[in-house]
Amino acid sequence: MSSESAFVRANTARGCPPLVPEIALYLASEVTPLWHATEASLEKSQLPPPYWAFAWAGGQALARHILDHPERVRGKAVLDFGAGSGLLAIAAMKAGAASAIAAEIDGFAIAAIALNAAMNDVAVTGESRDIIGGASDAAIILVGDMCYERPLAERLILWLKDLVRGGATVLLGDPGRTYLPKDGLTEIARYQVPTPLDLEDRIMRETVVWQLRP
Repeated sequence: MSSESAFVRANTARGCPPLVPEIALYLASEVTPLWHATEASLEKSQLPPPYWAFAWAGGQALARHILDHPERVRGKAVLDFGAGSGLLAIAAMKAGAASAIAAEIDGFAIAAIALNAAMNDVAVTGESRDIIGGASDAAIILVGDMCYERPLAERLILWLKDLVRGGATVLLGDPGRTYLPKDGLTEIARYQVPTPLDLEDRIMRETVVWQLRP
């Protein structure tokens, strides 16, 4: 079974992230059924949850900010890192970006990104390689909710700071994850984002859009 067909069979409902009603996505209403479908399709167990099938608070806040301030991305090359559903890449294209790459190492996510981009009538390029440490031509790098795990966050932030020193602008959406850097950030905006209880421990998370300094 292909990753795309597994996703469509597991979840055929279209949804709009609460903070970003302009964008329609294929979203899972519950984590467990889709998780089981993913494991069955790959004939593997103990896989990580399908994080890509949900619009996380950090991504929603950053997407809202981009749609409200299209001048940030208009005419520019954008990279959506840890793209998940592709929400940020789609928001960037709707806001007038010249191009958008959605970087996501999960093959199921790449399939979902293609479906979501098509549903929103925008062109997004999926990238399944681990690009941390590599060069990037993107002028704007969007990162939603990626500081939830120490090894990933530390490796990611070092790379992003190198890109900032090279002239890129890096914006992060984060609802207070444990491994968000304690310094080197400038607050740009703040949002209240509705969140489902089966993913978070509350129904609303205050979420900040940060700009990363070198």
